[in-house]
Amino acid sequence: MTHPPLHRRQVLNLLAGSGATALWPGLSHAQATWKPTQTINYVIGVAAGGSVDLYARGIKHALDTLKLANGQTIIADNKPGAAGLIALQQLQRSRGNAHSLGTFHTGSVAGQVTGILKADIREFVPVAMLVEETTLVAVPADSPLKTASDLINALKRNPESLKIAVAPLRGLNTHLAIAKPLKLAGVDVAKLTVAPFRSSADSMTALLGGHVDVVSATGPTVVPMAQAGRVRILVSAAPERGTGPLAKVPTWRESGVAADYVSYNGVLLPAGVDAEQIRFWEAALKQVAASPEWIALVEKSGNKPMFKGYVDSHRYMQSEFKSTQELVAELGLTAL
Repeated sequence: MTHPPLHRRQVLNLLAGSGATALWPGLSHAQATWKPTQTINYVIGVAAGGSVDLYARGIKHALDTLKLANGQTIIADNKPGAAGLIALQQLQRSRGNAHSLGTFHTGSVAGQVTGILKADIREFVPVAMLVEETTLVAVPADSPLKTASDLINALKRNPESLKIAVAPLRGLNTHLAIAKPLKLAGVDVAKLTVAPFRSSADSMTALLGGHVDVVSATGPTVVPMAQAGRVRILVSAAPERGTGPLAKVPTWRESGVAADYVSYNGVLLPAGVDAEQIRFWEAALKQVAASPEWIALVEKSGNKPMFKGYVDSHRYMQSEFKSTQELVAELGLTAL
């Protein structure tokens, strides 16, 4: 049984609560008959070493070990460059083919809003989100900066005095996550010395090598270095204090700045896929999200494992555009 590809009107009907079974009569999880019949290409839109890559490879590993791909081989294919555009173009060429998977991240929304990403992420299908992650601000272990207040005061005195590493480009999520609270705290964020690196792993290398003073990055690259005693985490952009390795890390709000910034990480399908294909991957990824090994991987980095399926992921993508547009305009980053 083959169903027509999704169209925007159908998506809006889904979000209005009509449900997939109303759009495709007789379709349920039990009746969705599509399964992969050939090699699956999982396009990862970043360089190896960062959190997006880590989680994409974790998802691939779980799909393999839980035997959720109908016996088919899954190939992890890193296609970094142009703020994710190269990977999205490859996914775009697979229109209607659910044997192609891609990475979805809040940074893609930020990139599109700031004009860095020359593609419309909304043309793709966000089939699931599996990680809620926060951005951390870290300094070398021997840095004179001990707290978020030290960082704020130094940058108020001279916004250009500290070199801040972000990845992979200015105007994406790791940049917005530090610029938002600093602006609210009274720092002239337009004058910050922001150094973009190819990946957060490269940002951390630069920090440890003394080439930058501060890094803004997500947990998987920062937490291991903090646990090894090589960096100090000053503050988290989460709405509330984390657990595990982040239990002792204060939030911006605890530091007197009423700001937070949360990113989500998940999986995209190409445009043109049909209902059964979405149902298959949504069900498979839900099993990934519930697996102990996956949960341990996410929690090890201080982030939050979770699951939102197609409808909630699509709703998030739409709402995130509006809030990011407002934030980028407020920060004056639209001309990046």
